[in-house]
Amino acid sequence: MRKPLFAILQYVIFLGAGIFLVWWSIHKLSDKDYAEFIMALKTANYYLLIPVFFILIASHLSRAIRWKILMKSMGYNPKISNTFCAVMIGYLANFAFPRLGEVLKCTILGKYEKVPADKLVGTILVERAVDLVSFFIIIVISLLTQADVVGEYAMNIFKRYILSKDTGTTLFKLALVIFIITGFFIILKYLVRKYPGSKPIQKIRGIVKGIIEGLLTLKNVKNKGRFILHSFFIWGCYLGGTYLGFFAIAETSGLPVLSAFPVLAFGTVATIVTPGGIGLYPVFLMEAMKLYSIPESYGTANGWLQWSAQFLIVLVVGFLCLLILPYINKTKNEISKQHTQQDI
Repeated sequence: MRKPLFAILQYVIFLGAGIFLVWWSIHKLSDKDYAEFIMALKTANYYLLIPVFFILIASHLSRAIRWKILMKSMGYNPKISNTFCAVMIGYLANFAFPRLGEVLKCTILGKYEKVPADKLVGTILVERAVDLVSFFIIIVISLLTQADVVGEYAMNIFKRYILSKDTGTTLFKLALVIFIITGFFIILKYLVRKYPGSKPIQKIRGIVKGIIEGLLTLKNVKNKGRFILHSFFIWGCYLGGTYLGFFAIAETSGLPVLSAFPVLAFGTVATIVTPGGIGLYPVFLMEAMKLYSIPESYGTANGWLQWSAQFLIVLVVGFLCLLILPYINKTKNEISKQHTQQDI
């Protein structure tokens, strides 16, 4: 009972934060900026949603193929249709409950492809690690190519949070977090040694074993070239979709190509902080565009358009995948039942 209540409470908090950010990002605009914001939305080029749709779908399909490459290294060969549907349903679930999608897509694929979910968790960790490296590459490219704009902003942040008077407090909090994490693992290690035969410990061992096996798949990937290529392609689609989104509004269409790197970096942080970036994504995109002297009204409008495009794609395609997944596996299940009956 406590677990569902905690999940609901967590969802309400994140959703509430997102709704507040939606209200705050619009409410803080002046009357003049609000009028410009509304006008920008009315005169936006909504036809650009079509190519953006295909670019983002291509990135999701590439992510499904990349995930399949990891699973093939573990001896499993799921259908790409099931893998893609699991990915899209996972994205859809993330809008409802933060990080639920990662668990759900493993469960879904485990159900239809008979792949152990605990091993799939390890592949998810591999994907997240690769995405984290890709994200840092985006940040580095932003700093190197847009040093005059982003570099100055980064230096101000560094001075504010690292070199400020509160540095001691920040370091204390960091040390406390490290201490708690270390203590947790020490206690866990003690319990594993003390009660090796208990069911909870056995379950933990199984999960850890599955995660380690999943993490090792990166080392044993047979098609490393394809895996790396898909990783570049995924983030290339994100960059392309972001840059194409600039042209939706006339006032942001003049942004340079390389500005897509810092704008994408800001948007990625927003999707990490709130479910699907709700409320925060437009705010962060607006802040990134302000570095290029784009007024808040137009930056906010462009941010809302870009976030809405991503949300609609996940909503529509995710629900379609949820509906068709049982049907595309119906024949497979019927054949399996026939073989079972024949064996009996």
